[in-house]
Amino acid sequence: MYSILRKEFNAFLSSPVAYVVIGVFLVATGLFVWVFPDSSVLDYGYADLQTLFNTAPWIFLFLIPAITMRTFAEEKKAGTIELLLTRPLTDGQIIGGKYLACLLLALLALVPTLLYYYSVYQLGNPEGNIDSAATVGSYLGLGLLAAVFAAIGIFASAITRDQIIAFLVAVVGCFLVYTGFDSLASVFEGSTAYYISQLGIAAHYRDLSKGLIDSRDLLYFVSVIVAMLWATRLALRSRNW
Repeated sequence: MYSILRKEFNAFLSSPVAYVVIGVFLVATGLFVWVFPDSSVLDYGYADLQTLFNTAPWIFLFLIPAITMRTFAEEKKAGTIELLLTRPLTDGQIIGGKYLACLLLALLALVPTLLYYYSVYQLGNPEGNIDSAATVGSYLGLGLLAAVFAAIGIFASAITRDQIIAFLVAVVGCFLVYTGFDSLASVFEGSTAYYISQLGIAAHYRDLSKGLIDSRDLLYFVSVIVAMLWATRLALRSRNW
């Protein structure tokens, strides 16, 4: 699996993909956090990074499918998938290597945003007047959200040989899992609405963003990731190319 991970990650770094993804993510989040008056921390008057954590999922919703769309679709289109599958690697190792490479690139885009935290920490009055527990929870939630989106993207790439179709399927899938259940829950009331909303990512992401690290939220994210990677394995096993 490590050989696949290294190969895929090096392929990202040797192409414009990694730099475009990280650049777009940082520019977009930077504009919302520091420039746009309706969302700027400087105009908000309160030391937190909620703007970043509200905006980042929507940016990831498009950027992560752009990362994952080539993983299997490109192999199929180029005819190299058969060569890959004849190597002494299991389907799980191939999927795991490609998945971790995509996730690592997405997480790499988050690292420079730690400068946002440092800046807000320094700007607080008094200095350090920021809810660090909520910030840690939000970063954890954002990392898990990226992991789910990457798993959905990998699955979308495994069921088609066209990268554009893989991108569109992944975007729609991520959108439905992230906000679809919240929209459906709004139609209902009471406990029904609550249980429907719990099927989506947004409710669990919001809980983590409050600094409430609950094992049920972590189990939800892990379950979705495992389910999507298992579905990817089934798609590869079908061998219908």
